[in-house]
Amino acid sequence: MKLKNAKILIVDDDPDVLLAMKMLLQPEVHQLTTEKNPENLNALISRNKFDLIILDMNFKSALNTGNEGFFWLSKIREQDKDVLVIMITAYGDIDLAIRSLKEGARDFVVKPWRNEKLIEVISEALDKQASNGKSLNVSKSDSASQPNKNGSAKTNTSNLIELIGESEAMQDVFYKIDKIGPTDANVLILGENGTGKDLVARALHERSLRNDKPYVAVDLGALTETLFESELFGHRKGAFTDAREDRTGRIEAASGGTLFLDEIGNISLYQQAKLLSVLQNRHIVRLGTNQMIPVDIRLICATNVPIYELASEARFRKDLIYRINTVEITLPPLRKRGNDIELLAQHFLKIYSTKYNKSGLDFEPSALLKLKQYNWPGNVRELQHTIERAVIMAGTAFIKANELSFSPIEHPEMTNDEPKTFQLHDIEKDTILKAIEKHQGNISKAAKELGITRTALYRRLNKYDI
Repeated sequence: MKLKNAKILIVDDDPDVLLAMKMLLQPEVHQLTTEKNPENLNALISRNKFDLIILDMNFKSALNTGNEGFFWLSKIREQDKDVLVIMITAYGDIDLAIRSLKEGARDFVVKPWRNEKLIEVISEALDKQASNGKSLNVSKSDSASQPNKNGSAKTNTSNLIELIGESEAMQDVFYKIDKIGPTDANVLILGENGTGKDLVARALHERSLRNDKPYVAVDLGALTETLFESELFGHRKGAFTDAREDRTGRIEAASGGTLFLDEIGNISLYQQAKLLSVLQNRHIVRLGTNQMIPVDIRLICATNVPIYELASEARFRKDLIYRINTVEITLPPLRKRGNDIELLAQHFLKIYSTKYNKSGLDFEPSALLKLKQYNWPGNVRELQHTIERAVIMAGTAFIKANELSFSPIEHPEMTNDEPKTFQLHDIEKDTILKAIEKHQGNISKAAKELGITRTALYRRLNKYDI
């Protein structure tokens, strides 16, 4: 359906939002209805056949829980299963918006929105509804980024990116890629080193409407303070020593497409301020010039550091976090993915058996058991290297347990979730030591962390001779 033929209802208790959308959409659509009170939804839907409803997530409640949006979404779905619903939400409600997609919404728009992007989202929803002849609530069976039969998620382009996994945690990641990918929402990918954050970023780009445009990846951890601005913003010849020619920055090169900033948690406060300015103003200025160059990017960031702890310690700007994490995707560590370990091991075995001309290789049961029992502090990357080494060293048709050697550069004790002992007094002593170490010997803070009084903590310190 063309936008000009659409009948659209907007439900929001903010009169400024209704006015702004009315001014934007009324010239573009056949019929536009605005409503402040969601309790009138039933009557409005009964009297009109709307093609699309834009629904706010918070109304009367002072708390931005989004529960009101879920309630009215369910009421709309009960009354008209075919009408498209786009939720409108603020930054703090994004996790709730993802939940609303699972409950039947077609898409979500972030406040404050960009006018051209809002029209694009609405037009896309209407066009797809018309082409399919039904509401486009993407199911697992027709989703381009849902796992295929062997548990891998693939994008819907010729450049296929595989993210392999059958665990519940990875199924949630695949679902989010499918739902978030086609939007322009900025994404923050969290996870330990080696979990595949770069693969998720690439999959999001391939799933997006920008998949035929540039995908530019930048490892911020590898940029020095002096290179940061030149690499990201570009420079003019002569702007500094060794600037022998004009250079286009990574942000400008990614315009129209996707910019992936890896290791964003490692940049300084000065660099954060520079990046925030670009995201707010949507333009860059090359070093050595005063010319503002407009940029249009979809931003994906990744980090393995506890970015929210950095923010609470004033080491990472909270306003920048709001800009980069419209949606978050957290990748689980390999040790928490259960049978995915064997699935990935078989996948890498096939790759390296072919590479090293050792077809027909398989694992002995003891080797698989050893793989499953290891903690994998280096995650999927460490598993990949382990299997490659095992294939090279294999002398028979089966890889044996003693042919599996784990990386000496990793420290499994740092990420091992299992206690060294199950004796209660040892667990309590270890927990007290960790709390004291975390707070650098501050007994008051350690006691608060443990949920006990200072006096009670001192008694335990004496008990355990700490």
